[in-house]
Amino acid sequence: MEKNIALVLLLTPFLGFLFNVFFGKKSGKSISGIIGTLSVVVSFVATIYFFLQIQSNPKPIQIDLFQWISLENFNVNFSFLLDQLSIIWLLFVTGIGSLIHLYSISYMHDDDNMHKFFAYLNLFVFFMITLVMGSNLLVMFIGWEGVGLCSYLLIGFWYKNQEYNDAAKKAFIMNRIGDLGLLIGIFILGYVFKSLDYVEIYNGITKFNLADKNPQLLALAAFCLFIGACGKSAQIPLYTWLPDAMAGPTPVSALIHAATMVTAGIFMVTRMHFLFDVAPDVQLIMAIVGTVTAIVAASIGLVQNDIKKVLAYSTVSQLGLMFLALGLGAYEVAVFHVITHAFFKACLFLGSGSVIHALHGEQDMRNMGGLKKYMPITFWTMMISTLAISGIFPFAGFWSKDEILLTAFNGNIILWIIGSIASIMTAFYMFRLMYLTFFKEFRGTDEQKHHLHESPSLITIPLIILAILAAIGGLISLPGNSWLNHYLAPLFTKHEAHHLDQTAYILMGIATVGALIGIGIAYFKYIKNSEIPSEDDGIKGITKVLYHKYYVDEAYDAMIVNPLYKLSHFFRKYTETALSGFVFGLGKVTNAIGNQGKLIQNGNIGLYLFAFVLGVSSILIYLFLV
Repeated sequence: MEKNIALVLLLTPFLGFLFNVFFGKKSGKSISGIIGTLSVVVSFVATIYFFLQIQSNPKPIQIDLFQWISLENFNVNFSFLLDQLSIIWLLFVTGIGSLIHLYSISYMHDDDNMHKFFAYLNLFVFFMITLVMGSNLLVMFIGWEGVGLCSYLLIGFWYKNQEYNDAAKKAFIMNRIGDLGLLIGIFILGYVFKSLDYVEIYNGITKFNLADKNPQLLALAAFCLFIGACGKSAQIPLYTWLPDAMAGPTPVSALIHAATMVTAGIFMVTRMHFLFDVAPDVQLIMAIVGTVTAIVAASIGLVQNDIKKVLAYSTVSQLGLMFLALGLGAYEVAVFHVITHAFFKACLFLGSGSVIHALHGEQDMRNMGGLKKYMPITFWTMMISTLAISGIFPFAGFWSKDEILLTAFNGNIILWIIGSIASIMTAFYMFRLMYLTFFKEFRGTDEQKHHLHESPSLITIPLIILAILAAIGGLISLPGNSWLNHYLAPLFTKHEAHHLDQTAYILMGIATVGALIGIGIAYFKYIKNSEIPSEDDGIKGITKVLYHKYYVDEAYDAMIVNPLYKLSHFFRKYTETALSGFVFGLGKVTNAIGNQGKLIQNGNIGLYLFAFVLGVSSILIYLFLV
């Protein structure tokens, strides 16, 4: 029974993929979208079944399909592990995934390749489920690479635009860099534990003390896994692909680059928490990298004018805060923020898509304004999610972000200060986005203004549901009464309950005041003083540095991309020419010898007999002399 339901959970999106590949174009856009959406809804229902089962009996569910690799001292099964962590992840992957599929039916309806889009989305959900359900690192790696492939396909979905193709290639290549680190980490763990199974590695560390026998190797393995997480979850220095990934259709940004795939690194680190717990130096590096990423991305988001780019840098910044929590060993807190972030960031991305849809592709906030009266549902849902991400009480982000900052305060005061500054920046740039988009007068063209309207119900219904979750999602982990901590308790030995004391209240107050300061500055700049960001040529000083993203892309081009281009050009112009000359020269010599040999073949039988007799005589003389 459990095995069959697990296969339904996994394979239904794959069947949706196959349907859209082979029959999607013939069946029509509506059928293609409905089948694609229902396939994910079925997976969501199957996930609810396992959630209810694990609630009544917290024992993990292990499902073995077949033995995959069998060597003398090394075995890998193709199997699934359904425990508290994997099920909570599956709930928002399939739940939010269903809403985004529903949204896409309307958003992508005018696209001729809508069936292909849903095929890619379904394939992504299939691989994401594989990543989360796998009971060992190798099955997880299949899903890990699969979601990377689907991300590449969906970022470059509108492939006739070369910039979008370049963005897709950039995402794919930068993730390969991280994946190399992940693979090396997997090889090291396989060497040490003679297994890649999560349970076997956990037992090796906790019961057989293999961590004491191989501390350097395990630290190296943990660091390599963290490199993989940096690639997938867009952390410094492998973060520059994510903002460019906004080239894909907006539902892709919401599903893959906000709610699910970019949290795969968080999932992997949380799943392997027992490894990172015995590598404290790697945890410290993780916390520092996460904190620096959070403030760097937040500072870049302060001056971006593309509505999706603002949300992209916001995502990178929020992922940094999650890694800060992971680095401090607060795995439950990181999972909590992953969940709330999935709610409000998916809503914000879909809301931005609603705005772009209404403005026929316009993404520059300088050409928006005054949309509140034309798009009230989009406005209020985005406002709720903006309040949530800004950390305003009592919305979901207030509870999860404050938990991270409280953990940082208790663990490392410097990281708390930097994280708090990043949170203040978040409140500023998010309300900057809201004020420029929805307030004052409309700054677009008369033709755009004439066609302004609220989006269809297939777009607004997912927005409303996600906004409700962004408003009340914090209830799953209230201080002193955390359902989420209790739910995850069987997984983490270092479980700490939430408690509110005087320090916690003071920190909450500081965080709230900081958020209000950020909101207030945005209000005075863009509402009170009616400022509009300068045109690109008029940007100067530190604003110019932030606008150009600290020139990191330019630095990568100068240090890595351009030298590789020059090296490849050198090999093509000189080395390839020399090698080609050598190879083709051998061919010419062979042809020349052959041409001379052809002269002997003149059809003279007497000459042939003479050569035959001469050859036989030579052989006989040789044999006689020897």
